[in-house]
Amino acid sequence: MKKYIILLIACTCTSLSSFAQIDRTKMPKSGPAPTLNLAEPHEMIMENGLTVLIVENHKLPRVSISLSIDSPPHTEGDKAGINSIVSQIMGKGTLSVPKDQFNEEVDFIGAFFNVGVSGGYAQALSKYTDKIFTLFSDAALNPNFTEEELSLEKKKIIESIKSGENSAATVANRVTNALAYGKNHPKGEYATEETINSITLNDVKTYYRNYFVPANAYMVISGDITVEQAEALVNKHFVTWKAAKAPSFGIPSVSDAQYRQINFIDMPNAVQTELAIMNITNLKMADKDYHAALIANYILGGSFGSYINMNLREKNGYTYGARSIFPVNKYHKSAFRAVTKVRNAVTDSAVVETLKEIKRIRTEEVDDEILKNAKAKFLGDFILASESDRTAATRSIEIKTQDLPQDFYRNFISKINAVTKADIKRVANTYFNLQNARIVLVGKASDVLPNLENITFDDKKIPVLYFDKYGNKTQKPQLTAETPEGVTAQTVLDGYFAALGGKDKLKNINSVFMTAEAAFNGASLGLSSKTTINNKSAIEVSFGGMTVQKVVFNGTSGYAMNQGQRLEYNEEQIAMAKQESYPFAELNVTDAVLEKTVPYTNGTAYLLKLNENKSAYYDTKTGLKVKDVTIRDQAGTKIEIAVTYDDYKEVEGIKFPFSISQSLGPQNIDFKVKEIQLNKNVSDEDFK
Repeated sequence: MKKYIILLIACTCTSLSSFAQIDRTKMPKSGPAPTLNLAEPHEMIMENGLTVLIVENHKLPRVSISLSIDSPPHTEGDKAGINSIVSQIMGKGTLSVPKDQFNEEVDFIGAFFNVGVSGGYAQALSKYTDKIFTLFSDAALNPNFTEEELSLEKKKIIESIKSGENSAATVANRVTNALAYGKNHPKGEYATEETINSITLNDVKTYYRNYFVPANAYMVISGDITVEQAEALVNKHFVTWKAAKAPSFGIPSVSDAQYRQINFIDMPNAVQTELAIMNITNLKMADKDYHAALIANYILGGSFGSYINMNLREKNGYTYGARSIFPVNKYHKSAFRAVTKVRNAVTDSAVVETLKEIKRIRTEEVDDEILKNAKAKFLGDFILASESDRTAATRSIEIKTQDLPQDFYRNFISKINAVTKADIKRVANTYFNLQNARIVLVGKASDVLPNLENITFDDKKIPVLYFDKYGNKTQKPQLTAETPEGVTAQTVLDGYFAALGGKDKLKNINSVFMTAEAAFNGASLGLSSKTTINNKSAIEVSFGGMTVQKVVFNGTSGYAMNQGQRLEYNEEQIAMAKQESYPFAELNVTDAVLEKTVPYTNGTAYLLKLNENKSAYYDTKTGLKVKDVTIRDQAGTKIEIAVTYDDYKEVEGIKFPFSISQSLGPQNIDFKVKEIQLNKNVSDEDFK
């Protein structure tokens, strides 16, 4: 190890020495514009219609296969979701190789492997070329569709649909597409529990036969392989793919909103607002405006330094990030959109500021330095992505499918560099439509609507239309509900205790030990919590199997251990811990205040202020707690931490929530409780 440290120091010193000899008072001269040396693919067309593009690249000992089936988009109707199900089952074994054995064979050669009804991708070391072709073709042409796998995938999707019903992000994605394109459009339809349940094994097999076809299919083979080898392998493995063409259906036309408008969807449990400002565009990759539109979008919202992000995040602190998206599609019009997540309290301001930035790029010439930097950063990302075999394959297919000239990507850099300030302003006025902008907001009506209904832009009030979670028009949501006579904070708490199992049972619980898990950034996030009737608590958080945080309170003092660093509790933290470190903290609440009855999810809830820093919502029908909101001071700023509770189940006669979701900045962490133990496996040692 010392040797490497010495080498590192030596290299650093050499760099510093060279640095000292450079005159930094002079701007370095720009070098020549970089060029992309894209290899010309060898093309072969099989009798079944499959187009094969072969690119030799012997720099690294690996080979990749990329398959894309360029069938026109179609609606799935009362079988919505079938495309996802077919794709999920494909690649899980074949007619001749069971799933477990197939996975073992893929793992044994260290391959990257994915196949679905729209195509697939595989990559392996070139010494396993024959094997990866065998596996890929077998999975693609001989999928093993079984009732068992179908049932499993349907269950997964239905669980996802159910869990997404209370997710503002999921609802926003669904409704935004439905409003932009219409529910009878391939981009606007969505799967429901009913459509998933209606899918049969015969439906799956029929869908695969209809849409996994070689007509309009393109395969790119690249890497450490010769043209002769590739042709031989394709002829060996894909000659049995029967010639067929996917059915083609008309795609409904889409158009902008009649006038600039806000489409509001009420999510009473939302802790922040999902915001999307969009309009319909009609741009193809082959159009002359394409390159200018890419840079215009990059400047507006395509990068960290964009207009929108600098305003909403850096200047105003409304959000953790804001972006704009400008998709293109050769088959139908697309929807440009500027998107972000903002605090409920600043939703109206975020809408206005986003509109201002769109107006800015339409009416003001972009600064020379901003344009120069945008081109440089955009091309830097483009060139870096060009090193990927998968990106190279995608671009080869795009040239074929998007009606592009063969030199499209060879000239890409020069086309981007040729974009002018006038081009930016022109395409912004063409494709960023303020007059007919559709502003879709998914948030908590009681927090958002009072200010939202008074928004004006360019001296015109923006009308608000209301939709439900499925994109159907609805009435303006109620901001408050009537509290029945006789309901008080104490009756709400008594109802809560009764709903859990009864106050007497709760008082007999000396300790609760709970474990839970959540998926976070591709890894497993574990949670372990122990609380006692003696006002003690211990919480551990693990990430990827390793403890990353521990919080302990022994009844009088406490500490937080974060990645090895211990911080003792201050007086404010001790006071808060004394209120919270019980199995059922509400048993010790004496001065709760019933603030109001509010709409919540599909019903109403009583909102109780439990103490100065904490409020809670209790379902008016079940009596169960559905949400906590705690106010914390962070670097002098008051922040809200919201925790929602769902899926209550009985443990030894007492109900506990088995679904716990906590807001963390712009995202939620959804914990699923694995186990709850009462009055066991908790000792004083846990609180030291």
